[in-house]
Amino acid sequence: MQAKRTVLVTGASRGIGAAIALDLGRRGYDVGLNDIAAQRAQTEGVAQQIRAMGQEAEVFCADVSDKSACAAMAKAFLDRFGQIDALVNNAGILIAGAVEGLPEEHWDRVMDINAKGSFLVIQAFLPAMKARSYGRIVNIASIGGKHGAPEQAHYSASKAAVMGFSRVLAQEVGPLGITVNCICPGIILTDMGRVNLEDPAVREAWQAKTALARIGAPEDVAGPVAFFCSDDSHFVTGQTLNVDGGIVFS
Repeated sequence: MQAKRTVLVTGASRGIGAAIALDLGRRGYDVGLNDIAAQRAQTEGVAQQIRAMGQEAEVFCADVSDKSACAAMAKAFLDRFGQIDALVNNAGILIAGAVEGLPEEHWDRVMDINAKGSFLVIQAFLPAMKARSYGRIVNIASIGGKHGAPEQAHYSASKAAVMGFSRVLAQEVGPLGITVNCICPGIILTDMGRVNLEDPAVREAWQAKTALARIGAPEDVAGPVAFFCSDDSHFVTGQTLNVDGGIVFS
């Protein structure tokens, strides 16, 4: 019988984060679900679905761009579950805008959540992983961090930062028994993804660019994340996997 496995998923109230949390619950993980306080009700709804599977689930409200909030969340998670096996940094935002008129506060907020947020959450949980000489860290980046799109320069920069950070972190923590990998979703039908899909012509163009000829669903991302969370990936670290139906081939 497999020992208890635990995971924290950030940005778990909806979309890709909720799909990941539900999938890991089905695979037997006890799940901590993080999101901001304004999303508590939605996050609790996802937690209830996991509990209905027979797994433990707990909601931890915290802004991942706040260092003290991340530290408090890590303590609360470890007090509740006793250990952290896997960490999925999924929390992210997109505020579209062209570079010339982009407000500085929009740049800062996107970078704070998408890039600094992953750093702060990981930093809060690393001591617990180090103490057990074990951990699986999965950071959700984006194909936008590789190629980008107009009006998403700050988003693209934030996701490129996540990939670069992950490659270095993998080298630092590998000797400690901890792996670090990235997932780069493509065009996924979520509330945030609809920024790219509001125009039917744009949606059709993305489908035409995709080898599988369809837009992705949040559930399409969950399986690859589960692989990186599992011991099947024990000899894989510092890697970035495109989960895009065949848009980016590098």
